[in-house]
Amino acid sequence: MEILVTLPLDEAGKARFAAAAPGHRLHFVEKDAVTPALLENAQAILGNLADPAQLRRCKELRWLQLDSAGTDGYCAPGLLSEGAVLTNATGAFGACIAEWLLAALLAIWRHLPEYAENQKNCRWQRLGPVRTLAGSTVLVLGFGDLGRNFARRAHLLGARVLAVRRRPGEKPDWLEGLGGAEMLEEWLPKADAVVLCLPANASTRHMLSAGRIALLKKGAVVLNAGRGSAVDTEALCRALYDGRIGGAALDVTDPEPLPPEHPLWHAPNTILTPHVSGLLSQPENFEKAADICEENLRRFLAGQPLMNQVDRSTGYVD
Repeated sequence: MEILVTLPLDEAGKARFAAAAPGHRLHFVEKDAVTPALLENAQAILGNLADPAQLRRCKELRWLQLDSAGTDGYCAPGLLSEGAVLTNATGAFGACIAEWLLAALLAIWRHLPEYAENQKNCRWQRLGPVRTLAGSTVLVLGFGDLGRNFARRAHLLGARVLAVRRRPGEKPDWLEGLGGAEMLEEWLPKADAVVLCLPANASTRHMLSAGRIALLKKGAVVLNAGRGSAVDTEALCRALYDGRIGGAALDVTDPEPLPPEHPLWHAPNTILTPHVSGLLSQPENFEKAADICEENLRRFLAGQPLMNQVDRSTGYVD
């Protein structure tokens, strides 16, 4: 079997994957160096491509294993044949991204960006009361790996946590409430922080719409580490500049990258980072993603069910 591997592996990593697929041909190639011939012959691909559209060249592909949790672009109709299986690296990034969310939320509530600016200007000035997670209400949109990781940590720090998920499921005892999108209008006005952990698809686009942003209390903070398309960016901007909400922390934006002239750069009480909260290059994340890829490789070659199979109609893991 011809197996294309675009994971950024060192020599020990390559040997590890070769040992998991004895008797098969593994081609270890950086994603920017993948050739049309490799794509045409590949029966399995482990790792993302430079451009999902390259999949149109694949004639023999039976399985694509992404090294990301996001499936943006890979679920487009016609890219993968009906018989090909798509899997992702769900489970590799949730803990790391949850820490970014916690750090960003606490930084805003403790005025750390403003204090950093005061430090630059040698200004000794107290900025008033702060919020704590203990006793706060946090609403999490998306209760997959990322949402659950963040929600659990927020709960352990004393927050009352509500969560919205796509499909019904059993509510953990520690969660205050779990429901579908129909609960948003009831829960948004109660939230001190709204945390988005959603993939990009038609059902999540502008889930936090202008109308729903208008439901937020004056001091509420919006955090997004899922995909930028889940938020109406212009409505969020207006709410920030008008002081109708308390702040925002965004690792993802719409558009992305954010153009230099966009007003969101200078919005009050806003933290922006360039989609770095869960990088594959982070050693812990990479090891988890590599473990998922290796385990699925063993399962694929043994004809066993694969982990993290993605429903291409939704972009979610089944």
